Amino acid sequence: MSDAGAVARLRGTRRLDVLRTRPHPAYVVWELTLACDHACRHCGSRAGEARSNELTTAEALDVVKQLAAMGTREVVLIGGEAYLHEGFLDVIRALRAEGIQASMTTGGLGITAELARAMADAGLQLVSVSVDGLEATHDRQRARTGSFRGALAALGHLRDVGIAIASNVNVNRLNLGELEGLYEVLRDAGIRAWQVQITTPLGRAADRPEMLLQPWDLLELIPRVVALKRRAKVDGIRVWPGNNLGYFGPEEGALRSADPDDASEHWRGCQAGKLVLGIESDGAVKGCPSLQTASYVGGHLRDRSLASIWEEAPELAFARKPRELWGYCADCAYAETCQGGCSFTAHSLFGRPGNNPLCHHRARVFRRQGLRERLVPTEAADGRPFDHGLYRIELEPFDAPDPIVAPQELVRIGRKPKRAEKAWRSD
Repeated sequence: MSDAGAVARLRGTRRLDVLRTRPHPAYVVWELTLACDHACRHCGSRAGEARSNELTTAEALDVVKQLAAMGTREVVLIGGEAYLHEGFLDVIRALRAEGIQASMTTGGLGITAELARAMADAGLQLVSVSVDGLEATHDRQRARTGSFRGALAALGHLRDVGIAIASNVNVNRLNLGELEGLYEVLRDAGIRAWQVQITTPLGRAADRPEMLLQPWDLLELIPRVVALKRRAKVDGIRVWPGNNLGYFGPEEGALRSADPDDASEHWRGCQAGKLVLGIESDGAVKGCPSLQTASYVGGHLRDRSLASIWEEAPELAFARKPRELWGYCADCAYAETCQGGCSFTAHSLFGRPGNNPLCHHRARVFRRQGLRERLVPTEAADGRPFDHGLYRIELEPFDAPDPIVAPQELVRIGRKPKRAEKAWRSD
């Protein structure tokens, strides 16, 4: 499907019924604790140590009741590592008692056979284990030797107790060349689904611009992901794009549809605060778990009910109405439907949403003109969870050299990181 043909097709495409549903937190991603047994080099929340004021188990169980009252259908428990919260299993049991699907995303390092059995007994239904490359690359990105083997062992333990297993990958320049090999490893481990997203300059990833994809890298990445999706269909595995991958190139339908040969679906705009909700471990509520804390928290669960935050906080309502687009996105043929792509990705680049150069359609348009957009860091992140720096766009010939920006360059042009984060700048 050509870019121009897709525009015409969109005009007659039926909107999904779910998008006509009254906004409610149907899908919730809940950071139970910021404590973690990794210190990943791409971690948006800079996880490692627990927040000083995290919700207690009793408070978390009350949140479960509030979610049930608002019609939540699925809760994904994350961290840090959710299993490091003392009430982890109690929360799973409470979710299942309310009829809410309970799943989890994890690095898997601490999931032993015994913990996997306890998770299954509590009612956990699905676990996605993050694997970000083949062994050497994954361990480097996760900043821990043995992380890769721990992740694969976790998949085995979970599979053995009957929990459905999946995986996810953050694609960047460390692992871009390993996707096909990684898929084969995960297929052999027995996963039933694989989510592919791109690393965003958020948190620790903001400290490493040389690690991040440039917009033109999507020209290679998207066709490869779709080819893997067709291959995975034969293997009985579903491949899904993250919300920051894709946008209206010729493979958009195959990328986003459940069946790549159906190709009837497409990106329909940011769902933060519409059907998606994020909860941080101290009770901060925002419309998407990856949104920047400083700009998008609408309230705290110790101060207000979840219902009042959802209904009244403007920070959660920004995606419920057409947004102000700017730059290239303002005049794009897909602007009305796309609304500038993933909100937290654009915000992590420019300090506000509404213009997203990490777009397949956009990269194709510039390539046809013999050009490409380069993202150049101008200000460093300050070292807090879900922080970001700033970038500018430079337009250059498509075949221009591709210099690598070293991490120390960011330190010189921006604020230095906090002491606790300095160690993670060294590779």
